[in-house]
Amino acid sequence: MLLMCAVIFGFMMLQQPDQEQAQKKQQQAAQTEQASNQQAINASVDTLTQAEFTLLDTLVAKNGNIAVEGVNIINDNGKAAGTVKVDNKTINIASLSASSSDDPRSQNLAVQAVKRVIEKYAKASAFSANLTGVNKTITLKNDSLTVEISTKGGMITRATLNGYKAYRTQEDYKHNKSVPVELITPENNEYSFGLNSDTQHFETKDFFFTPEAQTDSSVTMTMNLEGGAKWSLRYTLVKGTYMVRMEVLQNGMQSIIPTNRTDMDFTWSQKIKRQEAGKQFEERNSALYWKVQGSDDVENLSESGSKDKDVQERIKWISGKSQFFSTALIANKSFTGAKLSSTAFEEGKNPKEYDTYLKDINVISHLEYKSDSPAPASFYFYIGPNRYNVLSSYDRFSPDEDLHLTRLVSLGWTLFRWINSGIVMPVFNWLCSFGWNLGIVILVLTILIKLVLWPLTYKSYLSQAKMKILQPDIAAINEKYPDPNDAMKKQQKTMELYKQAGANPMGGCLPMLLQMPFLIAVFWFFPSSIDLRGQSFLWAPDLSAPDAIIALPFSIPFLGDHLSIFCLLMTITNIAYTYVNMQSQSSSQMPGMKWMMYLMPVMFLVIFNTYAAGLSYYYFVSLLITIIQTYLTRLSVKEDKVRAIMAENAKKPKKKSGFMARLEQAQRQAQEQQKRQAKQRRR
Repeated sequence: MLLMCAVIFGFMMLQQPDQEQAQKKQQQAAQTEQASNQQAINASVDTLTQAEFTLLDTLVAKNGNIAVEGVNIINDNGKAAGTVKVDNKTINIASLSASSSDDPRSQNLAVQAVKRVIEKYAKASAFSANLTGVNKTITLKNDSLTVEISTKGGMITRATLNGYKAYRTQEDYKHNKSVPVELITPENNEYSFGLNSDTQHFETKDFFFTPEAQTDSSVTMTMNLEGGAKWSLRYTLVKGTYMVRMEVLQNGMQSIIPTNRTDMDFTWSQKIKRQEAGKQFEERNSALYWKVQGSDDVENLSESGSKDKDVQERIKWISGKSQFFSTALIANKSFTGAKLSSTAFEEGKNPKEYDTYLKDINVISHLEYKSDSPAPASFYFYIGPNRYNVLSSYDRFSPDEDLHLTRLVSLGWTLFRWINSGIVMPVFNWLCSFGWNLGIVILVLTILIKLVLWPLTYKSYLSQAKMKILQPDIAAINEKYPDPNDAMKKQQKTMELYKQAGANPMGGCLPMLLQMPFLIAVFWFFPSSIDLRGQSFLWAPDLSAPDAIIALPFSIPFLGDHLSIFCLLMTITNIAYTYVNMQSQSSSQMPGMKWMMYLMPVMFLVIFNTYAAGLSYYYFVSLLITIIQTYLTRLSVKEDKVRAIMAENAKKPKKKSGFMARLEQAQRQAQEQQKRQAKQRRR
């Protein structure tokens, strides 16, 4: 196995691309493309036609002065005039009719910019008056959440969680350099509604809105359109929650959008922002989630790599989820299907983006729409922490069905979710109510779990203790039957010995099997518990992140560039527990398996080194208590008492069940068959 691991690691290292070589290729390709573009631009001089100048006259007559994309057009006695700024040069629009120029590149860029503006305004039609405006933000705030809504696009461009800090490095913990958690920023989030007439498509992100009816907790962002029509987005920050109500309001839209159009597009793109120091683990817990309407299941795209899916069913909500925070859009009715995609950031392609973001998610969906309806759609934006009790309380925002927002908290598969939500979390929250340090809470929780499991595991520990006492007897049986042909007889004698002593050869495995559901449940619970986030204990500054105290001068595949102290302690304790277990097993049975048992803790070191310190701390304490329980049980089991019980059991008449009789008969037949085969080989 060690050789296999070495080969795999070596192969992975060889497969990694040479970053320097890749960067050179990218630079060469960019230079080639730039040279090609430059040659094309300088080849000829582009101009504006008379028809395009006429369109400009019409645009400024209809919309007034236009200032967009470096193009500044004013109305000069019914004629379009103004300038275009390109390459830090200002060019007069009137000069763009000439086919000769001292600077063909700048003129061509200016002509292209003006043409884009003409095309944009022509497509906007009834919305064109809203293509220009002043980009400013409106701030709404409550105790939990602060949001900024931009007049450009009428969308939420910044959302800050009051009371939560982003911990990106170990220094953030030590020197309190952390900044507030921002789930939405202008750089990482954009959404837009798409309206369709018979000939045109309008994207709300392209237009400027006017704020109306503004209060501390609500605002209506409105576009005034041709013919007195209005289209608005009303935002209301729900008091004491992380919910933002978003309503689509309109009036007179049937004069622009035909009533036979029954759907409206909705697009949403978001780069899930990194908030934690342990990026590797945070990235493994970030994904695009959604819930199909009427279903109890919550689905998600894979946390690893880049994935996409075309969902045909109606969708109740869609969410971009990270380890501890989520942004979810909940439809009052539903999305009528969606194309969903999630893209992972590549480390060498854009280092800044790779360090800042976790996933790039994109949603293209549709909504039912009627142009003559005053309120065709409404939503709730959940922008907040993945806290189980908070998410559970928000089911009231959907009276028709359970939203199952608690699935945004990663608690494992169904059985383990039951254990976590029904046992571990209530006890954990109860212990937290005493105001103890979270490290003490985990310690007490571990002791309580071990005490609850003690009646189930005691007999197994007792059997282990008896197995250790029987080691000399088992060795004597092995010496008495060294011949491989007597293997079945040796097994029969060994089983008789176990039966007389009341021992179980599988007793060492049973304690682990009984505890396995709890071990796996807490494996999901601790890394997902936001209560551990930012909570220090001993040397660990954050129990929800790795306690990366020992920094390595290089990075080891899978292990990383550090060593976690609690993970090392867990590994050492695991090796000690393996040694204690192996003492009760026969030294002549499966010697290769013993080395495998000692190798497993080392493998766990590699796996858990990047996991939450609280999880490694729990396993360390749990294994330590198990070792103590094992030794205490062995001290309580006296060899003379076991021998006396064996003597009494040996005097009792042996009763065989029908099954045992048939089993022994089958063993005798097998032994006879082996003897016949051995005689034939000797002949």
